[in-house]
Amino acid sequence: MLGTGLQMTGGMNMEILEIRALRGPNYYSRYPTVFMELDIGDLEETPTDKVPGFRKRIEEAIPSLREHRCSVGTEGGFFKRIEDGTWAGHVVEHVSIELQCLARTEVGFGKTFDTKRKGIYHVVFRYRDEQVGIEAGRAAVRIVESLFKGEDVDIRKVVYELKEIREKNLYGPSTQSIVDEAKKRDIPVIRLNDESYVQLGYGVHQRRIQATMMDNTSSIGVEIADDKERAKEMLDRMGIPVPKGYSAWELDEACRIADRIGYPVVVKPLSGNHGKGITTDIRTREELEIAYEVARKYNRTVLIERFIAGFDFRILVIDGKFTAAALREPAYVVGDGTSTIRELIEAINSDPARGFGHEKNLTRIKIDYMTERLLKFKQMTLETVLREGEKVYIKSTANLSAGGKAIDVTDDVHPVNRAMAERISKIVGLNVMGIDMIANDLSQPICEGCGAVIEVNAAPGFRMHLSPSEGKPRNVSAKVLDMLFPPGKEFKVPIIAVTGTNGKTTTVRLISHILELNGARVGMTSTDAVVVNNDPILVGDYSGPGGAKVVLMDSTIDHAVLEVARGGILRRGLGFYESDVGVLLNVTSDHLGEGGIDTLEDLANLKGIVVETVKETGYSVLNADDPIVLKLRDKAGGMPILFSLDPENPALKENLNKGSMNVTVKDETIIIQKGGWTSNVAKVVEVPITLGGKATFNILNAMAAAAAASALGLNEKQIRAGLVSFSPSLGLSPGRMNIIEVRDFKAIIDFGHNMGAIKATGELLPHLAPGRRIRMAAGTGNRRDEDIKEYGLTLSRYYDHVVIADTDPRGRPLGEVAGLVKQGLVEGGLKEEDISMVFDGREATRYALDMARKGDVVVLQADNVQQVIQDVLDYKEDSLREYTSRKREMQSIDPSNED
Repeated sequence: MLGTGLQMTGGMNMEILEIRALRGPNYYSRYPTVFMELDIGDLEETPTDKVPGFRKRIEEAIPSLREHRCSVGTEGGFFKRIEDGTWAGHVVEHVSIELQCLARTEVGFGKTFDTKRKGIYHVVFRYRDEQVGIEAGRAAVRIVESLFKGEDVDIRKVVYELKEIREKNLYGPSTQSIVDEAKKRDIPVIRLNDESYVQLGYGVHQRRIQATMMDNTSSIGVEIADDKERAKEMLDRMGIPVPKGYSAWELDEACRIADRIGYPVVVKPLSGNHGKGITTDIRTREELEIAYEVARKYNRTVLIERFIAGFDFRILVIDGKFTAAALREPAYVVGDGTSTIRELIEAINSDPARGFGHEKNLTRIKIDYMTERLLKFKQMTLETVLREGEKVYIKSTANLSAGGKAIDVTDDVHPVNRAMAERISKIVGLNVMGIDMIANDLSQPICEGCGAVIEVNAAPGFRMHLSPSEGKPRNVSAKVLDMLFPPGKEFKVPIIAVTGTNGKTTTVRLISHILELNGARVGMTSTDAVVVNNDPILVGDYSGPGGAKVVLMDSTIDHAVLEVARGGILRRGLGFYESDVGVLLNVTSDHLGEGGIDTLEDLANLKGIVVETVKETGYSVLNADDPIVLKLRDKAGGMPILFSLDPENPALKENLNKGSMNVTVKDETIIIQKGGWTSNVAKVVEVPITLGGKATFNILNAMAAAAAASALGLNEKQIRAGLVSFSPSLGLSPGRMNIIEVRDFKAIIDFGHNMGAIKATGELLPHLAPGRRIRMAAGTGNRRDEDIKEYGLTLSRYYDHVVIADTDPRGRPLGEVAGLVKQGLVEGGLKEEDISMVFDGREATRYALDMARKGDVVVLQADNVQQVIQDVLDYKEDSLREYTSRKREMQSIDPSNED
């Protein structure tokens, strides 16, 4: 956690109740956002206009806040709000934004919402680096507290620490350039680790890179490039000029090699990068001994080569084609007549364009053995004062990572040298290669004696080409993207996102089934599992962005069908930025009072994000029978497809007149309408999940699935094949209206646990069995008391007996939730003797099944779907065993008894 250098005095303290990152489109913004639930405590009674000197203190502490226009709309607008009076949460929002900007992560969006709880605010603001955003929010709270207390504030330490976090989390320049180019082309980007391992694109079309190493970069080529001696031998055999040299394991051997090839020599580790361990222009045995030990720190085998005089050039070859070239100049200082060499280096390193490693376009110069050796050779030290204008090199290698500079010479490279570079890339076998050459000039062909190739590099750095110190910048990353994704090559897979209060899991399963039946390889998420190519790879609730990410990272899928639950959107945002098809099934009361979602309108706006983020060329599938859903039609992205049980629904007619598509039921047949044509898909009774047309809610789900499939280009025959072959079986749709015959009664296993689901199931029951309707049910502890009671009240309208379990108390004392459910049942008119309290879920299941008689139907709420299924199947087997045993016993008494 960041410090602020602030001294707290007590009183007027705020408390962050919750802070988290919303990583995708969310309830507040289409961009990554930090959400903070903030308790401002006593400051609720103290707006800024009641605090003497507050405006002056905050302006002195953070003068750049003047640029914040706020709702006033002009520069200084936020300070005007402070003068007029605003609350601490709003101030925290603006300080959080500005701290990020000062740390060089530019953001602008922020908003503060009050809640129904006194002093509690929801503060949201944009971030670019998640860790920077969250730490900026925490620091902002401490800073604002101090401002309210009248304490002095110095934000420099906070900003410095935020910059450190940013620098640590940044991609390297090369990776960042590829990522930026991908985003320009609308290619999705997923960061796969904290370093430079990145996925570009989704599913089967994805490509992966690690810095400038591609997923199809030859491992043999990398191995050759990494072994400098092997690479040099290979190039030498193929007629490429290289410096003479050999490898050594011992110092004496190194000295003999130097004597044989002749001084001056270069000493370098056999493998390595960034110029580490390399010493050039070695002229004596004494220097050789020191250089040998330096190289041995990086590799046990050391290479001794003939020193080639000339300038250091880097040529970049991508996909076998010459791409760019740069002249690299070693780090140097220029005297001013008064400063020492050490002071001149310090002045160069103070340049904000220089950073550590590869974080910036230039690298800070490190004083090391190479520096001191070069100065000694010139009879100088770090304390020498150079004459004004005197230029002294302080590194012998021209690597940017050693503080060198780069000058673009791409346009000056002779065609013969370009062809040689392309040939070298094919000899070694690398699709992205850096070639280091020593020559006086690349505008003339390199030949033996006038230059040489000294190294080849796998995963070369791009920054010398992207932002040279002098010359024309080259967008070399564009060539990488051209190679990975040639014109016409796909980089996304169709994303079908499904949300609603009820029916989501059934609908994603049905859409997936239709697609798979027609040859697609589908990745699906739901409240039950992540399923890839019909194989459950992760079991659990994956209806949030985590599940979506797993699917989109899978390289075998060509379609993603994603269940999107309200909780996932609220907690982390969507797991994708846009979809091809968004489906909104319905919006009914559920989870109200959680996370600032207090009304049906709030819930509709939250779930509506799924259709709002449909891409322009996509489709939004909307339930025209749900007036709340229909209100979102104007906000939905893409083309609207409406579905309704009523073919005369006015909304359908209006939609049809606008040239859009409808799915409805006419003459007991599911049909698709568009323009002047109608396609019959399937008779309702042919679709198994409709239970012969009795399960109205599943007719709606089937229509939604048909609409989504049609949006993806499937024809009515392909859609029909999927609809008529998908049943509510334990195999295809576990936990969703599974009907199991047990002895002479029916057991129904269903996940539905809210008022809408209870109503839909309850209206179906009279069509399934003539006897009593028994329900095993459990309320959910994180609902409001009134909602839990309403849940019980709704159950009372459809069931003759309810067995109440307490399987999901969510922190409440055992029995409290069950007690609230019972209150609702009693208020609904159910008698005490028709209510049983059995808190354990498995015991409650057994209790409900034991109650059943001939003709009854028992509905079991399946919070743990697989467990309830297994318990029912075990019960059925036990019943059959008991019946068989009883029958044998009866026959042993009376052999003529066959009943």
